[in-house]
Amino acid sequence: MARRAADPGSAHPAAASPAAPAATAAPVDVPTVDIPAKRLARLLDMPRSLKIGQARFVTTGLPYRKWHDLYHHFLTMRWPAFFAAFALIYMVANVVFAGLYQVGAHSIADQSPPGFLGAFFFSVETLATVGYGDMHPQTIYAHVVASVEIFSGLSGLAVFTGLTFTRFSRPRAKILFARNPIVRPIDGVQTLMIRAANARLNVISEANAKLRLMRIEVSAEGYENRKLHDLKLVREQHPIFVLGWNLTHQIDASSPLYNETAETLTAAEATLILTIEGIDETTSQVMRGRHIYGADTIRWQHRYPDLIQIDEQGVLRIDYNKFHDVEPL
Repeated sequence: MARRAADPGSAHPAAASPAAPAATAAPVDVPTVDIPAKRLARLLDMPRSLKIGQARFVTTGLPYRKWHDLYHHFLTMRWPAFFAAFALIYMVANVVFAGLYQVGAHSIADQSPPGFLGAFFFSVETLATVGYGDMHPQTIYAHVVASVEIFSGLSGLAVFTGLTFTRFSRPRAKILFARNPIVRPIDGVQTLMIRAANARLNVISEANAKLRLMRIEVSAEGYENRKLHDLKLVREQHPIFVLGWNLTHQIDASSPLYNETAETLTAAEATLILTIEGIDETTSQVMRGRHIYGADTIRWQHRYPDLIQIDEQGVLRIDYNKFHDVEPL
């Protein structure tokens, strides 16, 4: 911050003595420019979009430095983009090292073809530690560049292998969730029901389910807030989740959904969040599936059709073609 200049009219009398300088330069206010702060402001202003249920949010004010979170970025990008990114890195690295070889005089012995193209192919062989033997570095400078490139190639291969293995080995639950929750009476009580199924048809042991309601509520003081409510399930655990699971919540006087209607839930921007997790007995890994429903997806006074039928030979057949179907009562 620039220092404010003193008022000339309040100068000390000694300033007018002959020994003093005849004139002094007027101080100039020079504004300080904080370049990192401006750069951070640009990063903070980058909008980011995400969708939760039927609601879409656009966030601003959060720092988004993709270079600081490359690991998460490479794990979440699609496979074609993942391989394309590493192919681009591979090509750029070879172009850079080929340029470095070209800087030195006669760096590569028996270079063929001559010029940049030969240096590029030599870089490809060096980065992959292939070493055909036809071309080789013949100067100290070339040996140093080759050493750096070999180290970079080994490190890059380790990173690429680790990321590829992590992407392949991540547990992915194949849990189907019905597109529409339903509300129907069961034993005289209005009940919210959501159908789920294990599409992999293997055993998910000790499966646990959690159902939550998120909606906008206004306090007596007029404070508006999105609140989460746990919806108690009739059965929250399944010992062997193999085929299907009908998750039910009774809408009684203790339920946050008591006296709610389709209109009130829509007005409150209500969202249902269902999470199921358990141990996959094939891989001994934790499997987790989640689905989010908007208020407009709930079907009131509907039912799910039965999936299990017995054929003429007495064999139980499950028709998952009707898994997402709903029927009015």
